[in-house]
Amino acid sequence: LSSPLDRPGIKVATGDYIVGINGKELTANDDPYQFLDGTADIQTVLHINKTAEFENHWTEIVKPIRNETALRQRVWVEDNRRMVDSLSGGKLAYVWVPNTGQPGFVSFNRYYFAQQNKLGAVIDERYNGGGLLDDYMVDLMNRSLRAALTNEVPNGKPMQLPAGIMGPKVLLINELAGSGGDYFPWAFRQQKVGALIGARTWGGLVKSSVHYAMVDGGTLTAPDNAVFDPINRKWVAENEGVAPDIEVRQDAQSLQAGKDPQLERAVKELLQILGNKSVPEIKVPAYPTPAKPKN
Repeated sequence: LSSPLDRPGIKVATGDYIVGINGKELTANDDPYQFLDGTADIQTVLHINKTAEFENHWTEIVKPIRNETALRQRVWVEDNRRMVDSLSGGKLAYVWVPNTGQPGFVSFNRYYFAQQNKLGAVIDERYNGGGLLDDYMVDLMNRSLRAALTNEVPNGKPMQLPAGIMGPKVLLINELAGSGGDYFPWAFRQQKVGALIGARTWGGLVKSSVHYAMVDGGTLTAPDNAVFDPINRKWVAENEGVAPDIEVRQDAQSLQAGKDPQLERAVKELLQILGNKSVPEIKVPAYPTPAKPKN
């Protein structure tokens, strides 16, 4: 994932001005976007300057993209990761799960296994768009230490088995997570992985599997599957959502100030758990002494 200006050899820095596009000088009365119409994935000349003047500019050739949503989403995720790292003093991991389909599993694997050195983890499924009925991520997070692997490298650190973050975890939820985003926190709680923090989820687990195409281009479908708890004989989340263990509402004033009350509460809860419960250090047993040859 990269942006048009984030390419090798392009000399553009924060604070530079785009003073022209494809040979057209921009003025204060111009909407620059009109000169980018139809340029997606097409080489486009940008005229760049350190000041807002066209004179003495230089040019860079870029390929504009069709949509910047993925870039803005990545910025949000990385900002959250840095916030968790800062608030926890580097002790906690941050893992965002955008959905319970392939992109969600890829995001989970990328962020979860890359932070195995952390003592705990904030798992964030806010805005989760759903997909599959996930057990994969919950099962991975619920595993405990079985063994460790090491060698005699000086100052080496043992590698734990199975892979993962063995410390405490919490799951962030909100009202814009649903479907698979309802089942994920339900399973997280049912398997006693950790606390749910945030706001009640959307509450829609009934799905439709078949979509019939109509001659006018539309589709016809009907609900045909529902999820229930066979032990308690109750429907899972339908029309109710999954309620948090600790309710935290976002407010516009905090968000505008660059804060995230839900994320901050998640870090606070995990640090409190870590403060009350020491994480055992993996210690290597004494290495055997090589046998001396017999005379």
